[in-house]
Amino acid sequence: MKILVTGAAGFIGFHLSQKLLSQGHEVIGLDNINDYYDPQLKFDRLKELGINEEEVTDFNKLVQSKTFPKQFQFIRMNLQDRTQLPRLFSKHSFEVVCNLAAQAGVRYSLENPESYIDSNIVGFLNLLECCRHYSCKHLVYASSSSVYGMNKKVPFETSDNVDHPISLYAATKKSNELMAYTYSHLYGLHTTGLRFFTVYGPWGRPDMAMFLFTDAILKGEHIKVFNKGQMERDFTYIDDITEGVLHIVNEDVEKRKRPGQDLYRLYNIGNNRSEKLTDFISTIERELGIKAKKQLLPMQPGDVPQTWANVDGLINDYGYHPNTPIAQGVKNFIDWFKEYYKV
Repeated sequence: MKILVTGAAGFIGFHLSQKLLSQGHEVIGLDNINDYYDPQLKFDRLKELGINEEEVTDFNKLVQSKTFPKQFQFIRMNLQDRTQLPRLFSKHSFEVVCNLAAQAGVRYSLENPESYIDSNIVGFLNLLECCRHYSCKHLVYASSSSVYGMNKKVPFETSDNVDHPISLYAATKKSNELMAYTYSHLYGLHTTGLRFFTVYGPWGRPDMAMFLFTDAILKGEHIKVFNKGQMERDFTYIDDITEGVLHIVNEDVEKRKRPGQDLYRLYNIGNNRSEKLTDFISTIERELGIKAKKQLLPMQPGDVPQTWANVDGLINDYGYHPNTPIAQGVKNFIDWFKEYYKV
């Protein structure tokens, strides 16, 4: 299939693009390569896909991969560009669109709320319109576990009430789900939303706990432990995430046209268990062979004490089973970190 992956220079988008290419799909990657975190990491991910940094300095220029010359192209573009995005769709008949592009980060949404509206709301609407007018068969998009807000019942289920987001980031992701539902209902667009739960692994984001803890411990600096460590997260290894997405991307969406099948679907995608933050830190310490210096801090605004995904929907519909032990996932990340940063 010909597939558009937005956020292709990002953590999950990069890994998904690799997996899609390995399966023989033709992929066009899109990313604006903003400076929310070090753009060099994004350029280096693209280099792994055969795209050199100097080739993507211009916006809206399609670049051919040297590693996958017949399969992968990349374009630097803002998702909210109402002129160039429709042009891209008009030139390429995308069977599937995987929208992983978004302004990420719960805490940053307190500092720069406008960027979340521009990318996550305006950009998503632009994408929906393009999928509608250019006959895309299936839109798969990233939502977030943050939509559950202060829900106390665990594990979180997609049937839970999510009307009380506690960050603007979460509010934009909830909005995406509502917008997708509307387009499925009005225009018959097949949409699948995925609520991601704390993804970690090689090439991960520098603003995430796995990266921050490893970097600080290796430098002999204090790690910031919020809510004094009384937190739990459903840490999900990147390969388990991409495996779940691949099941959905490769689905025969024509089957959804049968009676009783929903055009709109929503799933949790996580590790199906909750890990104590203190245990997660201990796993990093054991792998590094270094004891962390901890700075115990109160809960951050917009944060929640626990996340835990019920993934029965993915298990029942796609046979999804996350199977990467946290010790193995942490080791894989630290091995990559040491090699990438020449520690």
